[in-house]
Amino acid sequence: MMQGAVRRIFGFITRPPNEAAEAVAPARIDAMDTFTVQESPRKGRIAADGVPPAHPSPGTDPARTPPPAPANPGTDPARTPQPGQPRLLERVRRAARARHFSPRTERAYTHWIRRFILHHHKRHPADMGEPEITAFLSSLATDRRVSASTQNQALSALLFLYEEVLGRRLEWLQGVVRARRPIRLPVVLSRREVAAVLAQLEGTCHLMASLMYGAGLRLMECCQLRIKDVDLSRGEITVRDGKGSKDRVTLVPSILRQPLKRQMEEVHCLHQWDLAHERGRAPLPGALERKYPGASKEWGWQWLFPATRFYRNDRTGHLHRHHLHESVVQRAVHNAARVARIAKPATCHTLRHSFATHLLESGYDIRTIQELLGHRDVSTTMIYTHVLNRGGRGVRSPLDDPDAGPPDHPARPPEPPARDSGDSLAGPPPHDEPPNRPHSNRPVRGDPRADDAHADNRDSVLPASDKGKRS
Repeated sequence: MMQGAVRRIFGFITRPPNEAAEAVAPARIDAMDTFTVQESPRKGRIAADGVPPAHPSPGTDPARTPPPAPANPGTDPARTPQPGQPRLLERVRRAARARHFSPRTERAYTHWIRRFILHHHKRHPADMGEPEITAFLSSLATDRRVSASTQNQALSALLFLYEEVLGRRLEWLQGVVRARRPIRLPVVLSRREVAAVLAQLEGTCHLMASLMYGAGLRLMECCQLRIKDVDLSRGEITVRDGKGSKDRVTLVPSILRQPLKRQMEEVHCLHQWDLAHERGRAPLPGALERKYPGASKEWGWQWLFPATRFYRNDRTGHLHRHHLHESVVQRAVHNAARVARIAKPATCHTLRHSFATHLLESGYDIRTIQELLGHRDVSTTMIYTHVLNRGGRGVRSPLDDPDAGPPDHPARPPEPPARDSGDSLAGPPPHDEPPNRPHSNRPVRGDPRADDAHADNRDSVLPASDKGKRS
């Protein structure tokens, strides 16, 4: 009785090998229609589809043995990942890291490649080409109504996928509906509005917002400042690995030297506490962690604005203190603008726009502002010159000064002064005829009345007999 119960419960195990093969065969064939099964080199190992392989006994009837499962007709052996070969998105990440792309660019490219695959019902990019790319980019502009910069970012991600990862050169994309890029002016706050926003901030967020306005820093450039990048004695800040992997030097506002000094002292105390608890490491760029193993604990490499939490580095396994997250400053500036009742959409980047605009208003050279902002082309900096033309290219509205225009009726010319015969200095009156030329009411030649007047004068000098003949 006990053997019967065991046989009913664990029938799959207690059956003979030939019966187990017959029971597994239908499920194995169904699974082969969807997945590509890799046969296991070791006996008894479960295959990729989760079904244990069947091993019929030597005495099994060949007629009852299930036929081998057909291969998936839509599978390309050239692009199917082999054992140990990375998948497509992992290949994209490795190609981006080999070219020293930023982590944000890497995440953006993998995001658009994933959306491109899902848009075409999970087809592999190797099976698609220019028509599918054109359809995807056009749908972003027509259906999703994305901006031109978003569409260009998606196009750059797909070009990187095909040319750098798949090694395939794309032809010119015909018929792509491109989103029109509008020409927009930056949002600029006045000096009073900037002071009102900064008055609503406090602590670290106040210092960071003041640096973004006072030194023209971007948000991430401010968050990723290290102690060694701030030189208070020279009054300058060195921005490392900024936008476009460029370094530049900008100024330190004199009013912020003491707050920055206090901030460094607080970070130094925090760093000493971390070292006492076997922490105090900061992430280093590139391969400096291997070249200088102890540099991550040095004081100069610590963040100027550290976070309160630690994280574990995936590459090194060490605990690091991250810099203050950018979302903390973004929320603080947004709430400060709302409390200050500023209707403009003020953000952290608005403080950078205001920095450039106020320098132009103060009369500084456009090339100097270009170097402080880190622009590659001066045409990017020229967008801030719109503030030099106040009120629509410097034109004063006629509504502001209604009495400045000409009168409705022209004024009569002033009367000429009376001529004094004894005054030799008095000039000729206006509209006077030239001297030695008698005034005449003779009509001008070419006037229709000139012929009649000439005939009358001629008749007046003729004798009476001739007048009768002419009449």
